[in-house]
Amino acid sequence: MARTKFPVEVLTPEGAVFSDEVEMLSTRTSVGSIGILANHAPLMAMLDPAELRLYRSEGDIVRFAQGEGYLQVVENSALVLVEEAIRPEDLDRADLEQRLRSAREALERAAEDTEEQRRCERDVRRYEAFLQVSQA
Repeated sequence: MARTKFPVEVLTPEGAVFSDEVEMLSTRTSVGSIGILANHAPLMAMLDPAELRLYRSEGDIVRFAQGEGYLQVVENSALVLVEEAIRPEDLDRADLEQRLRSAREALERAAEDTEEQRRCERDVRRYEAFLQVSQA
């Protein structure tokens, strides 16, 4: 069954990576997974690294490995602002595994309750999420 479409824009610091109408947006916020359909109530959410799915139709899904960022839903449109949005086919699994090892090692060396520790924890979460997206 076709759903009503709404505009979605995905922006990174490098610029727009997606701008089109979709039937549904699916991602993960800092408090859990979320799905957005047309005419959703206004919303502002912090996004965790995860897989971003944009459903143009039931069989046409655009996927990204998304970094941390924000989701804004207002006036029947959605804006996704993220540090990174990478298509799964563009992910280099070997590179991600090496980055994850390095991030975990840096986390072990980081002093407790410091910005360095928090940065390393974010890096570990991002690389783990990106590896999961690369496997799907």
